[in-house]
Formats: sequence, structure tokens, C-alpha cells
Amino acid sequence: MEHPLHKIVGECINSNVFPNCKIIKDPACGGQQNVPLFCSRDRSNETEYCNVDLLIIKDNKIRVIIEIEETEVKPTQICGKFLTSALSSYYIHDSENNTPIGMSGSVLFIQILDTSQLKEKTSKIKQWGNLEKSIKNLLPIGKIRKYKLLYGTIPDFKNRKGNKCAELIACIKEALK
Repeated sequence: MEHPLHKIVGECINSNVFPNCKIIKDPACGGQQNVPLFCSRDRSNETEYCNVDLLIIKDNKIRVIIEIEETEVKPTQICGKFLTSALSSYYIHDSENNTPIGMSGSVLFIQILDTSQLKEKTSKIKQWGNLEKSIKNLLPIGKIRKYKLLYGTIPDFKNRKGNKCAELIACIKEALK
């Protein structure tokens, strides 16, 4: 299955922009692996809560989690992705010799939603704004202290020149300070 927005966001976030960070992307974002999060230091099916689209690790701690939704943009799906990540504590993968990498004391969670399938007079944009405010009012949850919801189409994020890509990069840079 093609995931064009995932691919564009994956191109937007790279090690040239964040040289002191390790960027881990799932295959849809241009990476080579799944990006699983676990509720404990034990790696098992019972402790794996979710696979995210992109992680940014700095100083051997998870600092940023990014989830991209191209089709399921209802509040239930948005909140489900957020909550399973918030309830998780570690990234564990063969590529890290199965050594658990924990979340920092302040993680930024970013959700990016595709608007290309929305109808012309949709109420989704306003609904998403309300949802973002509601989630921010609940923070912190687990180690997630900051939340950002971005939306747009492929051209909005393309070639790191789109306004949304610049906004995404600025948001991440601020969180990494």
C-alpha cells in the first residue's frame, strides 16, 4: 500500500536537519523497520502497545514521536494512536541490540493528518482544533508533555519548502532545545 504523505514527511525529517539526533522511520516513511513501543523493558507481544511512524532520539532518549494518518482521521483513531504511545515507555528493536531506549522526561507527540480526502465544507478542521486543545488540556500523560496536531496535503509538506514542513521542523527544534 502506498503512503505518499508518510513518504513526504519522512523526507522532511532527516539527519541533515537534526544532526545530533537519531531518526528512526517505518517503511512508509522511508525507513527499513517497524518502530515498536513497549510498556516495559521486556520485549514481548504482551508488552508491545503500538508501532509509530517516526521517532527522534536524542541523548539516547525518545524525544519526539510522530504519527501520520492518511485515511483514519476520526477522533477515535487520533486519540487511540496518541494514548497507546502515551502509555508506552520504551522503544526496543533488533537494530539497537534489543536494548530498551526510554522516553525523556519531556516527549513531544506530533500527529499529522491528511486533508486530501476531506469534503469541501467539512467540519473536520475545526474538530481537529478542538481535539488538539482537549488533548493539550490533559497533558502530561506519561512522559508526553507536548502535543501538536498538523494537517495538510502532500504539496503542503513537499521538498521541505512547504509551509507545513517548515512548521513541523520548527516545532521539533523547539522541543529539542
